[in-house]
Amino acid sequence: MQQPRNIYHVMRHGHSEANAAGIIVSGPGTGVSGYGLSARGLDEVRRALREQSVLSSDCRIVSSDFLRARQSAELVHNSLQCNFPVRCDERLRERWFGNHDGGSADAYPRVWEQDVLDPGHRRENVESVNDVHERVTRLLMDLESEASGENFLLVAHGDVLQILLAVCAGRPASEHRSITHLETAEIRSVVFG
Repeated sequence: MQQPRNIYHVMRHGHSEANAAGIIVSGPGTGVSGYGLSARGLDEVRRALREQSVLSSDCRIVSSDFLRARQSAELVHNSLQCNFPVRCDERLRERWFGNHDGGSADAYPRVWEQDVLDPGHRRENVESVNDVHERVTRLLMDLESEASGENFLLVAHGDVLQILLAVCAGRPASEHRSITHLETAEIRSVVFG
């Protein structure tokens, strides 16, 4: 992607009830209304906000509509007293983990191994890396066409943001796990290369 007209930051949602339970919640039927932030996640978001220096009240927050991301985004919005409301966008939703949805988080590494071998794979009905890449790139293009010189915070999920960071850095989407891992509630500036 060429150098953007706006400044972008990402935030992975805080530790969630799904993280605490060690399960994968990737379907909107469950994730939009359930499995919000855990007490630990609330604390993580608050701590991240105290420690960050890149966001202010003029940032425009775009969030996944999953509860854990929306709650994280609302905490940021309220803490910074942002001038603009939080905007939810389905293109930032959790990556669909297909047959693994509702199952053990132990399945993640097996999916990630396949991602490296084939970014188009949809084994066990998992959303491919290429498909995630396409939807987050479309979101960025839309934001670029809507605004110039703005600060955006994209609040979403680990895989979605890892793929976004890889692509923006000029790396293949299949290398998303080689990008330094985003911790829960971590805020990071997007580097374009």
